[in-house]
Amino acid sequence: MIFGNNTQVFIAINPVDMRKSINGLSSLVAGEFSRNPLTDGLFVFSNSNRKIIKVLYWHFNGFCLWQKRLEKGRFIWPDTREEVLSVGVRELGWLVEGLNIGQLKAHKELGFNQVY
Repeated sequence: MIFGNNTQVFIAINPVDMRKSINGLSSLVAGEFSRNPLTDGLFVFSNSNRKIIKVLYWHFNGFCLWQKRLEKGRFIWPDTREEVLSVGVRELGWLVEGLNIGQLKAHKELGFNQVY
């Protein structure tokens, strides 16, 4: 998956039944989260034991569904009271790699004028 830095990522905080596929997950996005699944956003879901994540997104003319299942360990899921957490692509990469998306030790993003 290659996405621009401006792509929004929406993480569903509550666990989801991983038997759901494109139709079920896109219905969750539209119904429970009141978001348009046909946008440029990525929608991230996990099961209750945090061993599986699915990422749903729209690509030009159809949905794509990406899944990762851990053989050992668990994904470090955000702890928030929100139903959906909006983060960037960078944080999604951290989540997939097993890092905490709220970590404080990542490099800050700099613009060209801020370098020197």
